[in-house]
Amino acid sequence: MTRTETSDAPHSPGEPAPPSGPPEEGTDPSRRTLAHGLKQRHLSMIALGGVIGAGLFVGSGAGIAAAGPAIVLAYAASGALVMLVMRMLGEMSAARPASGSFSVHAERALGPWAGFTAGWIYWTLLCVAIATEATAAAKIMTGWLPATDQWIWVALFMLVFCATNLAAVRNFGEYEFWFAAIKVLAITAFLVLGVLAIAGVLPGTDSPGAGHLTGDGGFFPTGADGLIVGLLASVFAFGGLETVTIAAAESEKPVSGVAKAVRTAVWRIALFYVGSMLVIVTLIPWHDKSVLSGPYAAVLDYIGIPAAAQIMNVVVLIALLSAMNANIYGASRMSYSLVERGEGPAFLNRVSARGVPRYAVIASSLFGFIAVLLNILWEKTVFQWLLNMVGAATLVVWGFIAVSQLITRRRLERQAPEKLVVRMWLFPGLTIVALLGIAAVLLLMLREGDTRTQLAFTAGLTVVLALGGYLRQRRHPRTPLPEDA
Repeated sequence: MTRTETSDAPHSPGEPAPPSGPPEEGTDPSRRTLAHGLKQRHLSMIALGGVIGAGLFVGSGAGIAAAGPAIVLAYAASGALVMLVMRMLGEMSAARPASGSFSVHAERALGPWAGFTAGWIYWTLLCVAIATEATAAAKIMTGWLPATDQWIWVALFMLVFCATNLAAVRNFGEYEFWFAAIKVLAITAFLVLGVLAIAGVLPGTDSPGAGHLTGDGGFFPTGADGLIVGLLASVFAFGGLETVTIAAAESEKPVSGVAKAVRTAVWRIALFYVGSMLVIVTLIPWHDKSVLSGPYAAVLDYIGIPAAAQIMNVVVLIALLSAMNANIYGASRMSYSLVERGEGPAFLNRVSARGVPRYAVIASSLFGFIAVLLNILWEKTVFQWLLNMVGAATLVVWGFIAVSQLITRRRLERQAPEKLVVRMWLFPGLTIVALLGIAAVLLLMLREGDTRTQLAFTAGLTVVLALGGYLRQRRHPRTPLPEDA
């Protein structure tokens, strides 16, 4: 039994026992376990905030420009796929919470090579994401304060969130709670104002009716090709849903906490994403140049909100900082879990007296600093190579989640059906549908030059990791993870 699993030993039916207090100062750092400092309100907001990022507020403009009003269908389809993946992951995480989340589930279902591959490709994805988010946030700050250098803001943001994650897990939870609350409030206000504008009850704003949906080339102005481009753009806007199941292992009540968080987040994903896309394409012509640069700001400007662009810059900055914070947390816990299972450098498993894997936090942040440096020195070469390397990593992770759930569910039904407090809908039918959906998106990536390059790079990284994990498994066979902690 690994130390990670030991920390999750059950003390009452269905709930792992949180430690009675912080790890003792005199304890060997390699023997300490993670703290349980997250509350239910933290998990609920992490689940919501994790899927409301800058990709939605800014990146959705490219999808609208490609697909027109049909972007609503693209987001509905990708949102349905995301909800299925989240439900599968929620089922496994509620049954057996672990800081390694889907990496642990993949190892239990498929073997150490699968946990190694899923875990380290996800860690790489998060580290590259940290760098891109720090860079984007710094660009917003230099736009407001042009006399400052971009690298100064990058360094400041990286240091702040590295320090926050080193302090205590509850600090991460508090930051994410308020970041997510602001994002949820912003998108809720946007939806309310948009609906009122569509109804024609806002002063000074005339209702456009369905003119922009059926006119301007119709609902499918760019045909199937545009819809496919919009679908690909929408799929990658949903990244971040996995963080809540990683965080659940450090919550006061991991089982009930992740179960509640998943249930409440699923329908809100559809409301926030599909609802906001419908509001945008109803109020603004899909081919308007302002939509491409910032669809949410374009709508706020249309309905007469003063300083709409600056308001959205603030929201986007918060979304980027929230993602940085969450990704440093997620990367550190994933690497810690991998090391605890003997699948990484041993020094990363040292836990501070406050229950924080400090070296894992530093290592994950350090990669972000290096990636940012690469972006400054070779913006159009090395950094782009890193982005391509993880371009389809999210889909690889989702594939591991689906296959793992297909196997794990059968085992749980035989061995511990009482642990199925969250159940995948219409199993195994919808699990198979999700697998087919993931495969379909991967095939569609072959159609476009940029996504085809990303697919090739990610496939190469996946093969290298899988081969390395398999060879490691052959050379160092070990006892399989226990099915129950």
